[in-house]
Amino acid sequence: MTNNTATTGRKFEERDSAMNIFDLYHRMESNKVVLSFKGDVTSELMASILNIIEQRMEDLNEAPKLRKKVYNVLVECLQNLYHHIDDLPAEDGKNGRDRSAIFMISLNSNNGYTITTGNYIQTDRKASFEDRLKRINSLDKMELKELYKEVLSADGRSAKGGGGLGMIDIARKTGKKLNYDFATLSDEYSFFSLNINVEENN
Repeated sequence: MTNNTATTGRKFEERDSAMNIFDLYHRMESNKVVLSFKGDVTSELMASILNIIEQRMEDLNEAPKLRKKVYNVLVECLQNLYHHIDDLPAEDGKNGRDRSAIFMISLNSNNGYTITTGNYIQTDRKASFEDRLKRINSLDKMELKELYKEVLSADGRSAKGGGGLGMIDIARKTGKKLNYDFATLSDEYSFFSLNINVEENN
């Protein structure tokens, strides 16, 4: 009797697990997710993601202009994750540091693509980072071009490289304001998320 109950319990657990996976699959299909990832961002991973997305856009017969724009913006987003993520202490009982980030690219309703990224940053970097993003969002096309030249030629670069060039370039290439958010997790760490729409006609 006990064995039958245990077996039945396992069957319910397996069914629930399968249903949860199917639910996840359905949600990803509904949101037209092309690729999603959570984990450590490495140079090898970036190369793989770029290859996958390039092939996927080719399979979808996307226009060359859109493919080029998505690819270029994607490079900037991945470079931002690679260079600007702040690693967390590993979970209790584990050695090393946790450099997890999330990345997702999906088709959007405007016949373009939406690129979403998320990564941890130190909370004491949040204010200066947000000030840079607000400044970028306040500028028009020509002003962004001048700011890009200014940052590119400046002697002072950020400690992790780039001086914010990637974000300026994303705003220039998409023709849109940067859609971002900060979630303060503690006095030490926050979570930065970025949502970018890339469309052929912008």
